[in-house]
Amino acid sequence: MTFVLGVVLFALGIGISIALHEFGHLLTAKAFGMKATRYFVGFGPKIFSFRKGETEYGLKAIPAGGFVQIVGMTALEEVDPADEPRAFYNKPVWQRVVVLAAGSITHFIIGILVLFLMAVSIGLPNLGNKPVVGEISACVPATPTQKGCAPGDPAPARQAGLKPGDEILAVGGRATATYEDVLRTTREMAGPTPFRIRRDGQEQTLTVDVARVQRAPLDPKPGETQLVSVGAVGLSNSRMLQHGVLEAVPATLSLTGDMFANTWEGIKKLPEKVPAVWRAIMGENDPQRPVSVVGASVIGGDAVERGLWELFLMLLAGLNFFVGVFNLLPLLPMDGGHIAVNVYGRVRDWVRRMRGLPAGGPVDYTKLLPITYVLMLLGGAMMLLTVTADIVNPIRLPQ
Repeated sequence: MTFVLGVVLFALGIGISIALHEFGHLLTAKAFGMKATRYFVGFGPKIFSFRKGETEYGLKAIPAGGFVQIVGMTALEEVDPADEPRAFYNKPVWQRVVVLAAGSITHFIIGILVLFLMAVSIGLPNLGNKPVVGEISACVPATPTQKGCAPGDPAPARQAGLKPGDEILAVGGRATATYEDVLRTTREMAGPTPFRIRRDGQEQTLTVDVARVQRAPLDPKPGETQLVSVGAVGLSNSRMLQHGVLEAVPATLSLTGDMFANTWEGIKKLPEKVPAVWRAIMGENDPQRPVSVVGASVIGGDAVERGLWELFLMLLAGLNFFVGVFNLLPLLPMDGGHIAVNVYGRVRDWVRRMRGLPAGGPVDYTKLLPITYVLMLLGGAMMLLTVTADIVNPIRLPQ
């Protein structure tokens, strides 16, 4: 039941994102005085609609997108002479670009807001492996095979007063930029050792009595199974980092930048991932393959079932970033393609004026129809493949 709830919640999040995407187009079009006659979420048969002013608002049966109909989206469209001043193609190019980009910008705003709310509540993922204490162990077992704590087992971190949320700045005088640094440095220590930490914005030094225990080497040689004596204090690194409202802003923007970079890399690799989608349909799944909104919803359901709300929200934010970036690619019929056509017309007219020539006529969209149809066919095929793979062989989180 929890899984189903997660799937429904994620699908609802996608639906709201789509509705807000189209609302971004609508809001900016109306702000610039353009005439928008229809705003619909979904495609296919109409479920319901109502009219407010000059715009019809409604919901359609197939939840695979939406649209806003603005009068005069291309110069090829027949426009009532009374509506000519408000036609899309008669507005300044910069206004047209803003309206076309508003959908993607809305996705970016949604993604950033999701990450910001995470930052001030459950925290953001510790992607940089920052050395922030997560849990303090009740003891440090003498060997890795020991179950639980035995009488007399040391608890260095607990006894020294280390607390979850403490950032470890240095161990034994050595700076520790990552948890890996803390781990490696601590393994070399024994007995009372200074740990410089930052707690609630204030730096202080705690003396930790590092215990010597038997553990496997960090970088074992092939076939090496012998345990070695190392220093240990009994703490783990934090997976999530919480932030105050002010510090959440740069943390959110930093993670947003990382996610944009990863999104772009993922988009560039989409063509080479098509075989992995086909193999998934045939039964051989790859957790790195592309997924559709169906597959993303399944993963979202798994995340809720396991209580991994941070994964659920990260997935929702990442999907918004992906859709926003993908939609801005300069290819028709996506918004980025329409932006490219409008910018091309503006640049072309500027060049003509520099040459003493009059402005050219409207860009002829019919010349772009063949490549548009090819791209629509390829996009539709990719969507069909990913949806099929996500139905017959969905990617699931490990138990």
